[in-house]
Amino acid sequence: MTIDKTIKENIISAYEVMAEKYNELIDHKPHNAYYDRPNTLELLSDVDGKIILDAACGPGKYAEILVSKGALVKGFDISPKMVELANRRNNNQIEFFVHDLSTPFEMIEDNSCDIVLCALALHYIEDWTVTIKEFYRVLRDKGIVVISIEHPFYEFNFFKSKKYFEVENVRCTWKGFGRPIEVNSFRRPLNKCITPLTDNGFYIDKLVEPKPTIEFERLDPRHYKELNEFPAFMCIRAVKRNTIA
Repeated sequence: MTIDKTIKENIISAYEVMAEKYNELIDHKPHNAYYDRPNTLELLSDVDGKIILDAACGPGKYAEILVSKGALVKGFDISPKMVELANRRNNNQIEFFVHDLSTPFEMIEDNSCDIVLCALALHYIEDWTVTIKEFYRVLRDKGIVVISIEHPFYEFNFFKSKKYFEVENVRCTWKGFGRPIEVNSFRRPLNKCITPLTDNGFYIDKLVEPKPTIEFERLDPRHYKELNEFPAFMCIRAVKRNTIA
């Protein structure tokens, strides 16, 4: 077994363990409900009638919101339990399936989506190349991809890294979704968050270093103060070019 396979299996295992609690808390957990989602959704603009691929859909909260706004959504996640919860949350009215974000989306046709959404998931992939190329393939001309990720400067400080320019496997213990559980991910420099998009058919339309909404303060004043001083996440909207340079 390679180290990469071990890391992936650990990521899947962690989400399988925390899935039920994650789903239970996702509606109002501050970092998700009042930091990631409002800033990411703002980049999607009008989604009425749009076909959206929710890549790494988790328990289907984004899909639930987007469908309520008139979007046609399909989604996948590497965690079978998360896919089960996404189906349950959306009353089996949306096509969700189990799939690995880092491998080709063979079940999604070329030029079939208006928007690809990928929220807080790309940091679980060491090399984004295949994934970004697949985003390009499934999007129609001038389609958009919207991603949210952990901010590279925040992660560099949080993990006390000494190797900023490298992509490195990092681990931390999450305590907010039931029992403490170790979660693996990959920390990377800013350029490796941007160039996979710009080298593979996209131009960056907007980059947001988000601030929390006021609802966050009531639930978690300490992190509200911190996030107004330094961002933990970063949101990017990129547009598909007609040709790859």
